Amino acid sequence: MAETTGPTRYLPIAEHGLIGDLRTVALVGSDGTIDWYCCPAFDAPSVFASLLDAERGGCFELAAAVPARTKQFYFPDTNVLITRFFTEDGAGEVQDFMPVCDDTASGDGEGRRHRLIRRVLCVRGTVPFRARVAPRFNYGADPHTLRTEGGLVFFDSETQSLALTSTVPTECLGGDARAEFKLAEGETAVFALDQVSDAVPPRGCALAEAEREFAATVAYWRRWLSQSRYRGRWREMVHRSALTLKLLTYAPTGAIVAAPTTSLPEQLGGERNWDYRYVWVRDAAFCVYALLRLGFTGEAAAFMRFLARYISPGEPDEEGPGSGDESPSGPLQIMYGIDGRTDLPERELPHLEGHRGSAPVRVGNAAADQLQLDIYGALIDSVYLYDKWAQPISSDQWDDVCALVDWVCEHWDQPDEGVWETRGGRKNFLYSRLMCWVAVERAVRMANRRGLPAELPRWQAVRDEIYRRIMTRGWSAGRRAFVQYEDGDVLDAAVLMMPLAKFISPTDPKWLSTLDALTEDLVSDSLVYRYDPQASPDGLRGDEGTFSICSFWCVEALTRAGRVDEARLAFEKMLTYANHLGLYAEEISRTGEQQGNFPQAFTHLGLISAAFSLDRALG
Repeated sequence: MAETTGPTRYLPIAEHGLIGDLRTVALVGSDGTIDWYCCPAFDAPSVFASLLDAERGGCFELAAAVPARTKQFYFPDTNVLITRFFTEDGAGEVQDFMPVCDDTASGDGEGRRHRLIRRVLCVRGTVPFRARVAPRFNYGADPHTLRTEGGLVFFDSETQSLALTSTVPTECLGGDARAEFKLAEGETAVFALDQVSDAVPPRGCALAEAEREFAATVAYWRRWLSQSRYRGRWREMVHRSALTLKLLTYAPTGAIVAAPTTSLPEQLGGERNWDYRYVWVRDAAFCVYALLRLGFTGEAAAFMRFLARYISPGEPDEEGPGSGDESPSGPLQIMYGIDGRTDLPERELPHLEGHRGSAPVRVGNAAADQLQLDIYGALIDSVYLYDKWAQPISSDQWDDVCALVDWVCEHWDQPDEGVWETRGGRKNFLYSRLMCWVAVERAVRMANRRGLPAELPRWQAVRDEIYRRIMTRGWSAGRRAFVQYEDGDVLDAAVLMMPLAKFISPTDPKWLSTLDALTEDLVSDSLVYRYDPQASPDGLRGDEGTFSICSFWCVEALTRAGRVDEARLAFEKMLTYANHLGLYAEEISRTGEQQGNFPQAFTHLGLISAAFSLDRALG
């Protein structure tokens, strides 16, 4: 287990597992500490945030009270996390989970409890345990009081109240609740932490109820996973990725967040720390694609309802997005709140030191105001696949698609901030052109297949114009490669999507030459950097690690190019970079550590897609 005393005080990002209830999540360290938990939703202020500040953030510690080796794993085919402690006199484990409640079915508001259950079991010999529940509300900024009533411990802040149930005696010290207890073989203790209010009254959690909740939660996840159609070689990793993507969905609206954390650094000590607890149109659309491939049509349908309810093309801005840096970003924002809200102001929390001292800690995201033309291709491609694999789109949805495609036809040649959300000024990024081509091309396919009304001559003319523009101004004869932006010579791993999006044949000589150039410039032992910030300044200081979705894109591009042995080796190498539970952050450092927000939807959907392509190629 990683050292957590002295100057480090932080578990590495990778030393965590994830549990959740489809409304929010908690990160549980391999030492048994919950050090990230926002309640009642993904993007709500944190209750436990010692992942971002070991002193001020707050945490829920639960571990053996004597020196112990630890192991962590998921109860098979579920999102129930088990942390085991092996001591000199025995072995015990903590089972962490959040019951998944359907408020619409039950009508009792139980889902608003967001119950965290921690079952402690001694499985051999005897084991002493200790617990400390130390919430720090509103990212550690709000004070709270502590009281006991009816056998429960209440933590009350100005805006939120939590109630702690414990089947072992607790004592209250300085705003925290503590417990020390010893279990013999076969004995169990339970801690349950609930959000309570006038609408959700406090309720205890006896040993028998915790056992019933455990069984129900296991059954829920296994029932959900049984829908998967994947039977390939990497079933365990693919299913873990699917379970992770499901945890990143917000059941009340169908939203899918990019990651459940904020400000985990892309480089220790650097400034590349962002809040990812929102719905990126691109990321969520790609998630829909990955889940549809596995057979999970319900999640795709829920996201389509989110789009229909919260994201309407509306009336395009007459000036268009290219009229100035302050201009609107088009009919869609690049991201939304999980409740569909559009206002996501970015601010820093200077009272938090950041993970391992990596300030600033940010909440909100100013990239919401950027123009990223690629989102239209990602979104319309997901609609196309939903229409093809799940359910024909409605007439209203088709009207929205037509409005988006018409807007893309007018604005595709504008400079934008691009897929990587650079803050160094707008450019004519090739990837943005590529995905505008995808937007129009997929809409043409849908119209032809379904006989839907569309301005097909105009759409086809624009589609062909974008194609010719990419093939001429996106190609560098000097580099013998497709490049990051028009008339440039800088490489970018985003162009790996060109054959994946069916823009170019995966065996086209120009593409094979590009793949070789990317391998030479941006690939390090199968890991792929998205671009070189020294060659293409992005407006930010510092470096970053390799970008894991790009590594999986490369696997898929190699596969489609017929370089299957090379692709399989690269894929197997990527699997070695997963953490002990099969989870990935956004990036991987030079020394193989997870970097950035964790776990990252982008990475897990890339793994699913790469595994599918490899399986098909291997037969």
